[in-house]
Amino acid sequence: MSKILILGASYGSLLASKLLFAGHEVKLVCLPAEADLINSEGFRVRMPVRGRAEQVVIDSRQLPGKVSAAGTSDVNPADYDLVGLAMQEPQYRSPGVRELLAAVARSKVPCMSIMNMPPLPYLKRIPGLDTDALKPAFTDASVWDAFDHRLVTLCSPDPQAVRPPDEKVNVLQVTLPTNFKVARFDNARHTELLRQLERDVDAVRFPAPEGPLELPVKLRVSDSIFVPLAKWSMLLAGNYRCITADGMRTAQEAVHTNIAESRSVYDFVYDICLRLGARDEDLVPFEKYAAAAQSLTRPASAARALQNGMTHIERADKLVQLVARQLGLRHPVIDGIVDLVDTRLYANRQKAATK
Repeated sequence: MSKILILGASYGSLLASKLLFAGHEVKLVCLPAEADLINSEGFRVRMPVRGRAEQVVIDSRQLPGKVSAAGTSDVNPADYDLVGLAMQEPQYRSPGVRELLAAVARSKVPCMSIMNMPPLPYLKRIPGLDTDALKPAFTDASVWDAFDHRLVTLCSPDPQAVRPPDEKVNVLQVTLPTNFKVARFDNARHTELLRQLERDVDAVRFPAPEGPLELPVKLRVSDSIFVPLAKWSMLLAGNYRCITADGMRTAQEAVHTNIAESRSVYDFVYDICLRLGARDEDLVPFEKYAAAAQSLTRPASAARALQNGMTHIERADKLVQLVARQLGLRHPVIDGIVDLVDTRLYANRQKAATK
């Protein structure tokens, strides 16, 4: 049994549900009200299963592993075998979270991010990248200064999930049950921990009335450090194009309203990943993504955050733009996305300043 600390109880509860099924111990770090609710009632994850009319409801209280939740000041990262980073990137500069992240860095415990925005130490593992030039894409890049890049890996957050707005915050709805794809660590022992978790998750069966069910959303460990970068094309062609000048649209609309433009953006970012060192087998073809996007009937989280007046969001759009510039490349649609997000964030900040 492994002890795993996960920073962020929203998306983090999806990963936690898989680990608890396999008998591991998970501690979720979250806001006090969330922690109290999880400690008293556990959490629920609902997910569709192919060929089954009813969704599966995973109740953490009925799983063999142990889950608990706490605030940022109530955990010691050194007590854990693995730390999962499941918060939105801007949250890591928040009081309390910032100090906990520094303690994680000091602990030398291996970290697996499931953020859309790759942690800066992970980007240092990619040969040839000038990571200092990428710092403007981060809300506060200094929070990553103390990390040893060899102890940080990235897990592509391909599964899509939302907290239903009309339910308690301990409920998560999976909308696209794809796999988590994680890159190896530099250290073979740390990578073996990931592979053991992969095997454990694979062995899970859900006790349904019709018999044991194999559940979707697996953990897939890759020897390539570039596999998680497959998400970049999806983010730029879909997620950030949910953002409009005066509102938002669904990811399905963002991808399929102008499929030629979507393909152009997707292929451009795909080519960036190849130039960094990825292989075709590390990445996802546009056709497969476009088919999956047909089911994405909600706006992406970045668009929802902007619409809700947030003054900082994850800027994977700006990160990809800056990486492209290092390669002497640019795409007019991506430049337009970055300008649009800059403009809307500025408006949100101006509005917040006048309250």
